Amino acid sequence: MKAATQRLLIVEDDPGLIRQMRWAFDRYELSFAEDRDEAVSAVRRHEPQVVLLDLGLPPQPDGVAEGMATLGDILRLVPATKVIVVTGNGDQDNALNAISVGAYDFYQKPVDTDLLGLILDRAFRIADLESQNRALRRATARPLEGLVATSDAMLRIVRQIEKVAPTSATTLLLGETGVGKEVLARALHRLSPRVDARFVAINCAAIPEQLLESELFGYEKGAFTGANRQTAGKIELAEGGTLFLDEIGDMNMMLQAKLLRFLQERVVERVGGRNEIPVDVRVVCATHRDLQDLIAEGTFREDLYYRVSEITIKIPPVRERTGEAVVLAKVFFDKALTNHASDLKGLSADALAAIEHHDWPGNVRELEHRVNRAVIMAEATMVTAEDLGLLSPDGVSQEQPLNLRQIRDEAERGAVDRCLGMAEGNISQAARLLGVSRPALYDLMRKHDMQTS
Repeated sequence: MKAATQRLLIVEDDPGLIRQMRWAFDRYELSFAEDRDEAVSAVRRHEPQVVLLDLGLPPQPDGVAEGMATLGDILRLVPATKVIVVTGNGDQDNALNAISVGAYDFYQKPVDTDLLGLILDRAFRIADLESQNRALRRATARPLEGLVATSDAMLRIVRQIEKVAPTSATTLLLGETGVGKEVLARALHRLSPRVDARFVAINCAAIPEQLLESELFGYEKGAFTGANRQTAGKIELAEGGTLFLDEIGDMNMMLQAKLLRFLQERVVERVGGRNEIPVDVRVVCATHRDLQDLIAEGTFREDLYYRVSEITIKIPPVRERTGEAVVLAKVFFDKALTNHASDLKGLSADALAAIEHHDWPGNVRELEHRVNRAVIMAEATMVTAEDLGLLSPDGVSQEQPLNLRQIRDEAERGAVDRCLGMAEGNISQAARLLGVSRPALYDLMRKHDMQTS
């Protein structure tokens, strides 16, 4: 019996071999392609778990260039698909090359369908197990403590944090003001083996330049006027733990040189001191500024940049986290209710619509402050857009701020329009780009009142 969930794409231009495989592998849901364009279209349309790919494809059936290009296209579209390449007899070099760029396995001609069937069965089993594993990870995934992450953009950041945290790699967090850089820095510390030691944070932009050196490195008694006792700096205080240097882009050049030496040698000298003090600390830096621009301007050391950016994580602003502003607002609303012992009932429909459509230039910090203020100042039972200091967007229903059908239709029409433009009106080419048949594309065009003639 054919397993509907086991979809096999065969990319082959030999009619005799196609007939043989159609008969031998009828237990799978089969689709066929004879060249690169048809293969890409079939992958988009059917999303097969396994692809059987002959490397010798037209227009160069005697070479492998077209087959390797097809392999690359398939893996870019569906990285999880298991691609088994079929090569000529004795052509092991090309087979190994295909494996090195991501193919799952290879098979050399002449084709023995029984042996090839065993390879296919195993590929389907592996693909199924990996699919179950991905589903399990999604089902059990939990955002980091203190971090709201529901958008794809932020879930990618969470996965990066989870990978980097167990290491001691110096990490640079980039992002606009208010995106939550310190929250992520604390998450790096909590998930690291250093969790039982201290997390020490210092904002390089908030401390006057003349004081920042002594704050970071400490000072000896008598080092300057008012230095009445020996004092350890923030770096020493973070011994065994994590040092978070926020707004490192605002640090002056002299201090940058001293910080660079610490990162290289892992020793500090207090202001007015001569002894080198070894310090074991994990360093996390952050800035809202473009360090490459500062390097070009001569205000940030390039060698320091390479030291602090061993791992770089760029945090997206709220406006790029699809659907997350409303989720964040509800979290902050519940927190504000507790803090202010309020009996408000919730956020009104016009407030939710306004939150969804606002650009949030101040990011998470602005959102939290607006919600907190609104909970304090609201006079009705619900927080409104006016309480938040936001305008309710025109054309958005207050009873139904989102319309899934409308969103889907607009996205569908936009995709059809874009592909027709890319294909310069060629229906066949546009259908291939969309991964649908010509009749299906005509149906979509009629549905959206688009010109079909």
